[in-house]
Amino acid sequence: MGKLSATEVLMALTVPLVWGMGLVLAKGAIEQFPPILLMGFRFTLTAFLLVWFVPIPRKNLVWLFCTAIVACAVQYSLTFTGLKGLDAGIAALIVQLEVPFLVILGAVLLGEKPEARKWVGIVVAFIGVGLIANPGTFQGDVWAVGLVIGGALSWALGQIMVRRMKDIDGLTVTAWTAVFAAPQLFVMSALFEEGQVQAVQQAKPIVWLAVAYLGIVMTAFGYFLWNTLIRRHDVGRVAPFLLLLPLYASLGGMLFLGERPSLNSLLGGAVILAGVGIITLQRRTKTPDASPSG
Repeated sequence: MGKLSATEVLMALTVPLVWGMGLVLAKGAIEQFPPILLMGFRFTLTAFLLVWFVPIPRKNLVWLFCTAIVACAVQYSLTFTGLKGLDAGIAALIVQLEVPFLVILGAVLLGEKPEARKWVGIVVAFIGVGLIANPGTFQGDVWAVGLVIGGALSWALGQIMVRRMKDIDGLTVTAWTAVFAAPQLFVMSALFEEGQVQAVQQAKPIVWLAVAYLGIVMTAFGYFLWNTLIRRHDVGRVAPFLLLLPLYASLGGMLFLGERPSLNSLLGGAVILAGVGIITLQRRTKTPDASPSG
């Protein structure tokens, strides 16, 4: 797995942009719509758009079903329920814990031996979260922070599962995880949310705009790019580009939602990004390996 080509760099730069703007749009929608139900519609749209263009991955169907539970149903239920209680920019910063979790899970589940620098980065990143969620100064919902952290852990585990698949391309992974995730999310909504029928009947245009963006741009397009990249390269090589996600989400939150992050949140966010940077940004002479080996 060599250096990223110019096209792959462009792909890697696009992923945090479309994901960051997706958080902003979703934040606007879930103020008036159940977040897990919104995710169910999102993945239904993605599945309907993509499944016709990929083969049935018979050898990977069971693994894809399990991956969808972890990386979609559980992850998005946690992350977007948490987003309801947080600014989009703050949620995007906490989501950066996905990278430290990748390192930790690689060590625990795959027997990898991360160098000391990466463990330092993990500690720094979690200190940043502590600064954001300090009960004495935090203006949001601390419980929501915990949900987003849980979502980051589920995402990292899901990426390990994706990396372990054989003989399958990024578009097929995206399409079939969506096929399995959609009904799983509707079940999650039925279990943990209420008022779904009324919410659909009274949904404003922002909700369906969010479904369209999340299903087509953020998932079908964004995850196609991401899954393609991590099938070709170690996650550690492309993960640094995700450091741009909080920047895009914060700018979008300020421009479109009127969010104004506190000084403590900005400081904690900077510490999180520093920790993630310590983990992912490496000297050219070294071989990056922040992800499980394929």
